[in-house]
Formats: sequence, C-alpha cells, structure tokens
Amino acid sequence: MKPTIYDLSRPGVSGAGLRDPDFGELDPSRWFDAESLRTEPIGLPEVSEVELVRHYTALGHRAYGVDDGSYPLGSCTMKYNPKRHDHLANLEGFAHVHPRQPESTLPGLWELLFHLAECFAELTGMDHFTLQPAAGAHGELTGLMIIRAWFESRGVKRDVILIQDSAHGTNPASASMAGYRCEMIRTTPEGLTDLDALEAALDDSVAAVMLTNPSTFGLFERNIREIAERVHANGSLLIYDGANMNSLMGIVRPGDMGFDVLQLNTHKTFSTPHLSGGAGAGPCGVKAFLEPFLPIPVIRRDARGYFPDEDRPRSIGRMKSFYGHVGILIRAYCYILTCGPQGLRTASENAVLNANYVQARLSSHLPPVFGGQCMHECLLSTTKLQVSAFDFAKRLIDHGVHPPTLVGAGCVYFPGHLRDAMLVEPTETETLESLDRMIEKFLRVAREALDDPELVRTAPHTRDVGKILPSGSRDGQPAYSGPTGRPIDSERT
Repeated sequence: MKPTIYDLSRPGVSGAGLRDPDFGELDPSRWFDAESLRTEPIGLPEVSEVELVRHYTALGHRAYGVDDGSYPLGSCTMKYNPKRHDHLANLEGFAHVHPRQPESTLPGLWELLFHLAECFAELTGMDHFTLQPAAGAHGELTGLMIIRAWFESRGVKRDVILIQDSAHGTNPASASMAGYRCEMIRTTPEGLTDLDALEAALDDSVAAVMLTNPSTFGLFERNIREIAERVHANGSLLIYDGANMNSLMGIVRPGDMGFDVLQLNTHKTFSTPHLSGGAGAGPCGVKAFLEPFLPIPVIRRDARGYFPDEDRPRSIGRMKSFYGHVGILIRAYCYILTCGPQGLRTASENAVLNANYVQARLSSHLPPVFGGQCMHECLLSTTKLQVSAFDFAKRLIDHGVHPPTLVGAGCVYFPGHLRDAMLVEPTETETLESLDRMIEKFLRVAREALDDPELVRTAPHTRDVGKILPSGSRDGQPAYSGPTGRPIDSERT
C-alpha cells in the first residue's frame, strides 16, 4: 500500500502560514456558543504544500478513464467525450446563467432546451420529452410515474411491471420506487424474450413491460413488434430502457417498435461525461396520449416565443428543480449538432461494427455466449480457460485495460448460467489500431490463463489493492487481498 496523506503527516508541519497578525489573537467564543466549539484538534494531516500537491497528483495518475486508454465496460458506453463540448457549455451565457434571474434573459436557454427535446423526439420516435430527470434511473422513475398517473386518470389500478431477467438492476429498483411489484420474464436459450413466458404473465394487474433493446446480452429483440402487440392487447404499456440506444441512432426508433415511454442516458448515447454520481441527465420521452402527465415545467413555443409552461393540472409535478442539469443537456445538444443526422447513424453503425470485430477476433479463446452477430456489445465466455471471468478481468488491469462488465458489476446482473461471462463494449470512438491493441491484451491474458492459470487467478499484481472478492469471501479466502494474495486490512482500505 502506498502511504495515505495521514501517513505523511508530521507534527508541526504546515503548508501555509500567516505573517504575525496585527489584530491580536481572535477568540472564537465571541461568535459561537460553547456547544459549537471543538474541545480537541480536528486531526487534519500536517504536511507541506509540495507534499500535498505531489500526493494527490500521484493519486490522479493512478486513476483510469477513457482519456487514458480502452475502457470496454459493457453496457456503460464509455465513449470519448469531445472537449469542445465542455468549452461550449462553459461559454459565459451558459456557465453564468441562474434559474432565478429575470425570465426576460432566459429565452435563449429555453430555445436550446426546446430544440434539444425536438431532437430527442425525432431520434426516438416519441412525441414529447421532459429534460428534467437527473440521470438514467431517474428517467426510468419518471416514465413509470407517468404510466401510473395515466392509469389512475382512467380509474384503473395496475401494480405489476414485467422485466427481463437480463435487465439492468435499475429497472426493478425504479419500478419498486414507483410503487410497483416486479415480476421477471425469462429469456430463451438464444438470449431473447420468451414469448410464451410473457404471454403467461400478462394479465389485468400488469401496468407495463420494461425492455432494453438491444438487450444487456448485446442482442436485438427481433420479435419486438409482436411483443408490443401482445402487451398492448393486454391493455398494458411498453416502456423502453434507453441504456443501449447508442446502437440504434438514425437506424431504428423505439417509438416505431411500439414503445410508449422511454428514457435516455445522455452519458452513454450523447457523449456527456460519466461523472461518478455527479451531474447527469436522463430525458424521458412519451407518446402523445401521455403528454399531459409530463413533469412541470415543459418548455413550449408560441407566437410570443419560448416559455416554461407550468399550467398543467394532470402533471406528475416536478422531478427536478427548474430545468434539469442544464450544463449536461447543453453538451448533449452540442454532440447532436456536431454529428448531424448522418453522423449519429455512422456512430451507431461503427459501435456495432467495433463490437462484432472484437467478438470475431476473440472468439477462438473467448467464444460468444449466444453465437451469431451482436449489436454494440458482445458477451464472451471464459469457459474454455482455466480461470473465471472475474480472474481474467483482474489480470487485464496489469496489461493496462479497464476490465469489462462482470456478473453483479455495476447495474448488470446476469442469471446463474452466465457467471463466467464478460460483457465487452468497445464503443464507436475506438480506432481499428486501438481495438487491435486491446484485443492483443485480451489474447495475451487468455494465453496466460492456459499456460500459468495461477498468475491470472492472483492478479492484479501491479496495484495497491490486488483483489476484492465478489461476495465477501470465496473458498475461504479473505475479502481483500494484496498483489501477492496476502490479506489487506479492510478497515484501512
């Protein structure tokens, strides 16, 4: 373990100081009562300024992002974020705007948001959008609340959402938060929705069926129109998790497949930053019959210009303060304008092409779980090797590649028979040369797994924290192990 900032601390050392003040010693009790004052030192580390800067600079060098190299994290679409969009979002007129400033100064921003919603509607086949949701799961929640409000307006009570067993974990979580019960629909051995299982589950308690298409298996749901017909015949709605929309832009629209509601992830499809829980955006689109229930305000345009419409008696209310995360939405708008219609289609085509190229090149050592062509991501199996997918992914770290998505990682949880599978999503922004470099590292680890499986099982060997086992412990091993397999103090970690 490298030293922490507290390990570097030495009594009496400081990074800055004041010259002898001419105002004497200040007594904080003049401003604060005794209960508000500390009786003991706060315990901050005592280091010089240069030590402080070097320590955190070194930590920054140990971080890894898409600007550092390949980041094939399946179902996360870690595409490159053009820096020009950051610059445009930070123009003075955007960066310094305040939602409480006079409305007479805001029409320019309203115009941008209005046209962004129009772009989303055109791309997805929806009729109307709200830009308020703060992230993808928040957009899911918004759509589910709109569905609930629509049923309630008709005097109908339905409290079940059907979800694929391959769904993102956010799907059942969002449904539960919206007050629904969740029931899983199994997939077939080919990885597609089981139509018989769906038909058996559809009854008058089902409010909606929630699907991702392409699915988290990286497969296009070729029976989607038949699914939509069966769902609508049951009086239910079809809601689209737009997590994998990056493979469809300009090619096919969820609204044309039969979906009634959808949510988008701007950090995936529209190249806004992945911010580790920070600002995001999950715009929610609906068909016309659900428009009255959109959150307030909705940006509209009339003969006088653009304005926020809050006179919406059937709205579900506010999902976010003011207009959503405007800085992120501006970046998404810049991306759409930069690419244009053909550029967006090309981006999706290249995302699918890159994933199929990776799958074909790796299939001799890491065969695809379902075979055939994939969409924007490929699901590969390590069953031909003598190591688990978990071990394989950790060894990739030693070779400078971010691990792909594994069972239980992030918002993806695959059924038990896929426990030794890895979900690889290269995205469209990787060049052929960078793909080849990444593929060679995958193949190198595959050869290591055959020649020296213990080397792979004990990886990574080049990081301070070697491995955190997936379920607290496995085979009697500690939950935390160092680069040589030695236990690490979990409290300190």
